[in-house]
Amino acid sequence: MVQPKTILNSLPKALKTIDLPGIGKKHQGKVRDFYVLEDKRVTVTTDRQSAFDIILGTIPFKGAVLNQLAAFWFEKTKNIVPNHMISVPDPNVLVSKNCKPVPVEMVVRGYLSGVTKTSVWYSYEKGEREIYGITFPDGLKKNQKLPQPVITPTTHPEAGSAKHDERLTRGEIIKQKIVEKKLYEQMEKVSLELFTVGQKWSEEHGLILVDTKYEFGIYDDKLMLIDEIHTPDSSRFWIAETYNDRIKQKLEPENFDKEYLRLWYAKRGYRGDGTPPKLTEELAVELSQRYIKTYEMLTGKKFKPFTYPIEDRIKQNLKQAGIL
Repeated sequence: MVQPKTILNSLPKALKTIDLPGIGKKHQGKVRDFYVLEDKRVTVTTDRQSAFDIILGTIPFKGAVLNQLAAFWFEKTKNIVPNHMISVPDPNVLVSKNCKPVPVEMVVRGYLSGVTKTSVWYSYEKGEREIYGITFPDGLKKNQKLPQPVITPTTHPEAGSAKHDERLTRGEIIKQKIVEKKLYEQMEKVSLELFTVGQKWSEEHGLILVDTKYEFGIYDDKLMLIDEIHTPDSSRFWIAETYNDRIKQKLEPENFDKEYLRLWYAKRGYRGDGTPPKLTEELAVELSQRYIKTYEMLTGKKFKPFTYPIEDRIKQNLKQAGIL
C-alpha cells in the first residue's frame, strides 16, 4: 500500500490538467482531458475528483488507477463487445478510436442503494415505486440485492457541457428515437453481459460489483464500449467478506469506491446543492488508498507509485509513441 506520507507529499502536485502542444484543441470532461487527432482520441485521465457533478479537488494517483484499471477491463471484455482502446502509452494516457458517443448512459444496478438524487434508493425511500419506468415492490430495504439487475438509463451530455445527467426510461429512449430501437436493444444486451462478467470477477477477488455505468459510441457503424469500465469512479464496489454481517447489523456495507466520498459529504449535509465542504487532506489520503486497493484487488497486480509532477513524463511518453 502506498504510504500516507507519499500521498500527502504528492497532493500539491497532483495532475489537475495538462496542455499538450501541437495536437489541437483541448477538451475537458469531469476528470479527463482529451485531444482529437483525426480518427484517434488522446485522453489523459487527471487526478481531478468529481462528485455531485462538480469538481471537489484532486486525489494523487487516482488518474493512473482509473486509466490502467479501465485498460485491464477493456482487454478482459473485448470478446463481449469491441471497445475504443488502441494503446496505453503512459499510466495516465489512453489512445483510442474517436467514436461518436451515443447520448445515453447505461446504468446497471444489482442492489438497491445510493445517496445521489439519481439513485433508485433516493426515490424509493421517498415512496416512489415506478422508477426509471421500472416497477419496484414494497418492502425492499437499502443495500438489498435485487432479484435481477436492472438498467436505469440517463442522458449523457457532451463532455464539458454544463448539462447534468437526467433520468430516462426505455420507452422514452425508443419512442423519442434518442437511440434507434435495434441499437438500444444491443446496448441493453451487452450491458447486462458486461455486468455479469464484472460481478463474477469482482466476487472472485473479494468485491461485490453493486452497480456501474457503461458508455457507448459508434465507430465504422459498429457499437463500441468507450470511456471507462468497472472503475471506482464508474462503479460501486463493496467488500464481499463483511457484506452480510454489516447488513444484519443495519450498517452501511464497506465500500471501496466513490460512494465513500459521497457518504462523507452527505454526513455533512451536502448532496450537491450550494457550496460543498472542503475536501480535507485526510479524506484525500483515504480516497487515494481506496482507489489503489481496488486496482490491486481486481487486477492482482501491485500498483506502482511514481513521483509528481508527471506532466513532463506524459509528454515524453507521447513523443516516444509518435503522438507529440
